[in-house]
Parts: sequence; C-alpha cells; structure tokens
Amino acid sequence: MTTPGFYGFVGGSTALLYLAIGALSWVRLRSDASSDRAFGWVSALMLVALTGHAVTLGYSVFGIGGLRFGFAHALSATMLITGAFLWVEGFFVPLRGLYLLVAPIGAATVLLPAFFHGASLAAEGSSLALRLHLAVAILSYSLLTVAALHALLMASVDHYLHQPSADPGRGLARLFARLPPLLALETLLFRQIAVGFVLLSATLASGAVFSEELFGRPLLFDHTTAHKMVFALLAWGVFGGLLTGRAAFGWRGRTALRWTFTGFVMLVLAYIGSRFVVEVVLQRLG
Repeated sequence: MTTPGFYGFVGGSTALLYLAIGALSWVRLRSDASSDRAFGWVSALMLVALTGHAVTLGYSVFGIGGLRFGFAHALSATMLITGAFLWVEGFFVPLRGLYLLVAPIGAATVLLPAFFHGASLAAEGSSLALRLHLAVAILSYSLLTVAALHALLMASVDHYLHQPSADPGRGLARLFARLPPLLALETLLFRQIAVGFVLLSATLASGAVFSEELFGRPLLFDHTTAHKMVFALLAWGVFGGLLTGRAAFGWRGRTALRWTFTGFVMLVLAYIGSRFVVEVVLQRLG
C-alpha cells in the first residue's frame, strides 16, 4: 500500500511543527520570558499542528481504501484529542508547559498510521454502534491521558518541592511557579478522572452492544479479544476504585497518583497494547 504525496507532506510538516513546538516550549521555560504572552505564539503554532494532525488522521482512517483502524490510529487520535484538551485548558489553567511532553509524542504518532495501516473496517463502517464505540473510546482514552499527564506534573512538583536542587537549569521552577496550588491541580485531576471513568464505562457498554450486533452475543471472549477485555476491565476497576477511595477515605497525594498511573497503564494495554501485539508482533490484522 503506497502513501499518497498529500498524506506524506501534511503528516511530515505536522511532525516537524510539533518538534518545533517542543523546542520552543523548552526555550521559553528556560528563559525569563515564561509568561502566558511568551507562550502565545507557541499556542498558535499548536493550533496549526492540531489541525494538520486532524487532516492527516482523517485521511489515514477514511481515505486509504475505505475505513481503516488499528493501534496506530487509536494512538494518533488519542494524542490529537489530548493535545486539543490541553490547548483549550491552557486558556484557563497555565499548563502550556506540558506542550514540552505532548508535542514530541504528537510528532511520532501523527506519522504512525503511514507505517501501520490497521485493519479494514469497510464492511462494518456503516455500523452506528461501531462508530459510537470508537468515538467514546477515543474520548475516554484522551481524557484519561490528560489526567495521567496532570498526575505526572503533580508528581514532578512534589519531587521538586522535596529536592529543588534537581532542577539546575531552573526551567521546572519557572513552570511550577506559574501553576495553581497542588490542591487545585488535584481537584482538576479528579474531575478529569471522574468524567473519563464515565466515558470508559460508556466505552465498555457500547463495546458490548457492538459485539452483540456483530457476533450475536455480548462481550465475545476469545483469543482476539481476551487481552483487550481483561485490561479494559482492570482499568475500569482501578479508576472506579480510586474514585471510591477518594469519596470514602479521602485518598489524595501520592496514593491517588499511584492509582492514576496504574489505571493509565492498564488502559494503554487494553486496546493500543493488544492491537500492537496482534498487528505487529503476531504480524496479522484484527
């Protein structure tokens, strides 16, 4: 399967723009001009990169031999929506320094579908259940990815407060100085996890509906779906347990961060990891 020149040009240009955003974010954080105004141009470039990413992803899903989807498309879509969430959130909470983490990953994921084409879903493409399932799944993955990034940021702040000498360049200090208090970040983290948990629950429910529509029985459990279902249910249990612990026992701090990271790992393994094994390691599709 060949990659059209348009796809290669837009995808390559977007990847380079992401890398430039990452580099500019690093320069801004290390300089004294680390105000919101200094990030204005970086934010504008991020919007252009997100637009290019959306065009590239849409072409790879719908423009190459009909509807196609696989682990590369899921990862690319997740990072696209994660970047979009952070871009919007940056207007309310000073978190644009996270572009330093998101932009390089976006540069890699925007190109992945060009090398890993996924499975053809042309026959199932008209299924409303499938479309809803994919949409809700990507939204839940993206929001919980944002939550994981927030948790990583909070863990970094906590580490810095205990060991400020670990930041010789003062770049992290400038970023952390512009952040809301840790308690405010923690409140935002749990809001994201709560919404992500609702969407993840909807993902599992819509998956059951789609499975019943396609195979005649819900939650088909065989060698092609077992890993995905097990890890998805584990992720659901971890995030549900975290929210329960927060409500019942007031969990916070490092306990909350550990549960968040564990749930995120389970979530990555649920679809992206299992599809990677099927499509790349086992060298077969869906």
